Amino acid sequence: MFGHGAQKLFGGFGGHGPKGTGGFFGQLGFRAPVLMAVAAGLSEASGVLLALGFITPLAALAIAVVMVNAIWTVHWSKGFWNGNGGLEFPLTIATVAIALAATGPGRFSIDRAIGWDDNISGVWWGVGALAAALVISFLTVTVGRRRHVLTEVPA
Repeated sequence: MFGHGAQKLFGGFGGHGPKGTGGFFGQLGFRAPVLMAVAAGLSEASGVLLALGFITPLAALAIAVVMVNAIWTVHWSKGFWNGNGGLEFPLTIATVAIALAATGPGRFSIDRAIGWDDNISGVWWGVGALAAALVISFLTVTVGRRRHVLTEVPA
């Protein structure tokens, strides 16, 4: 996930950086497309935190939010299967992120090393991360986007 974030934030790994990605977000109807590109990039870059097992539920939430946004704005209309650009792959990533929020960071993690793993993991953390991801994504795709305005009157 960090690689996708680096594409949006820095133009790394063949990405388009904030302005180029912002152009795409503008086509999706987002009100502040460059800001949304940076927010998406930061959310995806939190994959580093998830890999290190540091503030695991928060990192999982960030990834789930960006994946649910991607599902709603890009992939939903293309069906389920990834081969058709559908929602299969982002749904899988979101599911894994939420599962990690529920199960915790694991034995070799920063959260475990500093004694946080028992306090910030469990089923309710997963449920909370899922609920928060759905609410944040709903607000992002409704409040954060312009309404489509009809430019022509249908016949």
